[in-house]
Amino acid sequence: MLTPLDLPHEAIAQCLAGAYKLHDIRAEFLPLGADVNSAVFRIDANDGATCFLKLRRNGFDRSVVAVPAFLHHDKGIEAVMAPLPTTGGQLSVQGHGFDWALYPFFEGSNGFERALTSRQWVALGAAVGAIHRTELPEALSAALPRERYDHHWREGVRRYQRRFINDVKGDDIAMRFLAFWEEHAEEIDNIVYRSEQLASILLERPPQLVPCHSDLHAGNVLVGDDDRLAIVDWDTLILAPKERDLMFIGGGVGHAWNQPHEEALFHEGYGAKKEDIDAVALAYYRHERIVKDLLEFCDQMFDGTASTQDREEGLRQMQNQFLPDDVVAIAHRSYDAIT
Repeated sequence: MLTPLDLPHEAIAQCLAGAYKLHDIRAEFLPLGADVNSAVFRIDANDGATCFLKLRRNGFDRSVVAVPAFLHHDKGIEAVMAPLPTTGGQLSVQGHGFDWALYPFFEGSNGFERALTSRQWVALGAAVGAIHRTELPEALSAALPRERYDHHWREGVRRYQRRFINDVKGDDIAMRFLAFWEEHAEEIDNIVYRSEQLASILLERPPQLVPCHSDLHAGNVLVGDDDRLAIVDWDTLILAPKERDLMFIGGGVGHAWNQPHEEALFHEGYGAKKEDIDAVALAYYRHERIVKDLLEFCDQMFDGTASTQDREEGLRQMQNQFLPDDVVAIAHRSYDAIT
């Protein structure tokens, strides 16, 4: 969320004092992320503690805090950012229409802002490999969604395609959005078609499901000094083929992580050979990610409650996806590699 919440400082202070015994806090809103249902704050307490507070609304699932806690504490995967427990041992609390989770504050930048060192690439690969090899307890795995190659996003984009044929009107941002969409309409249609085609192939195969972060782009990997790193934002956990995460390495999301030497270092740590990776699944997830993003950009553009800042950012991100060596070009190359 890029626009500050209408939530008084006193409400934040009261909740953190009651649940975490943090007093005399200073809360700084951080305009991070494209998710309009999440807001984050830097919290400085009078005892010198610095924490990261995340507020979520609309459908919180406790697995997004329970699974990272298990991976970090029980399986010893230090790169997984786990929530701090409340004084009562809970991993999250509710208040003011949000679910609240508190985390250690990581001093550093995300992978969009700061390049990973060679050692960090290897360490990231090792951490993701350890996550994928983890067998979750039944109580945790049962709560996670499973990959079904669902058509939800493809159908959503097609609904907008039909709507756009009828000469949709809007403000200046919407008209610039529609002009760009029309310019790339044929390519967008091709991306949706290929996503569906690849899904139909994968549906015929028995899936090998592993715990996947499923949004492992550079913005969700924090990079610090001394080769430290942390994997954050576990809101979209899923049991899926490993390529659900691996598509981001070399996938170019956010015009980052698109260099072959980075991919090679990651896989050195991950421990998989090229032939161990399903090229069809990799191509599918790269196409499906674009389809998902396109639907979210459309929803945001025509959401009467979305801020001008969020809508402008959505338009910018959609336009960037079609730049050379960004996600669309890389998805095309992934498809060409299997045909």
